[in-house]
Amino acid sequence: MHVAELRFECFADTTINRAQTAINGFLEALRANGQILGREFAVSFHDAEFRVRLMLPEPQSLAHRYHSPWVKQALLALTDAKLLAPREKLLGQDINANESCLETPSWQLLYTSYVHMCSPLRSGDNLLPIPLYRIPATFNGDHKQLIRWQTEWQACDELQMASATKAEFAALEELGSCGSDLFRRGWDLRGRIEYLTKIPTYYYLYRVGGNSLKEELQRPCPRCGNKEWRLSEPLLDLFHFRCDHCRIVSNLSWDYQ
Repeated sequence: MHVAELRFECFADTTINRAQTAINGFLEALRANGQILGREFAVSFHDAEFRVRLMLPEPQSLAHRYHSPWVKQALLALTDAKLLAPREKLLGQDINANESCLETPSWQLLYTSYVHMCSPLRSGDNLLPIPLYRIPATFNGDHKQLIRWQTEWQACDELQMASATKAEFAALEELGSCGSDLFRRGWDLRGRIEYLTKIPTYYYLYRVGGNSLKEELQRPCPRCGNKEWRLSEPLLDLFHFRCDHCRIVSNLSWDYQ
């Protein structure tokens, strides 16, 4: 990932409220298209200029060729608010983040966690994040539904990792059950991505708990009952199970690792 600064300069009289609405709308459109990462963006104002620092999947993430219809519309809204198109300054690479995957993978998967702010679409060859704007829009011109699913998955993950309230058990049900709403929506998005990209796309099903290691090693695919989905060697040192029929990968229960 890379760090960049955007500067929005006023070209005529405007108000803070009008500028704030236009800038926030533009940033939200970029986020929904996967061109910027994170949830909160601090916008500063000084000498008739607004500035914001952003995390990008790659140096050219803000290129016009990647803009969704909503980003292009948000650019017009900036003009209506008397702001010039933003000037971009690339500040450098984030030393604490992975690079993005820029090569076409042989397979891919939906995988995230509460500590990750990168794309939830990962290469199955090396687990590097794939910038969402590099694949066709999943729904309604961008990837808002996929970003929303990621946000909810991360919220459940943070709840179960905290282990401080009864909400932990509800969160685990959403993360690890094929009957949960979170799984249903994510698995449908997975199928949509596979259809659009023509690349086998899997869903990561979180696993914790179990009665014994022996029982865990013998557990079948929770969606179709496939008893042959256990792998001889873990994929990417993380996934011990894969069902090619259901397009699901899963880990050996964290209780036995």
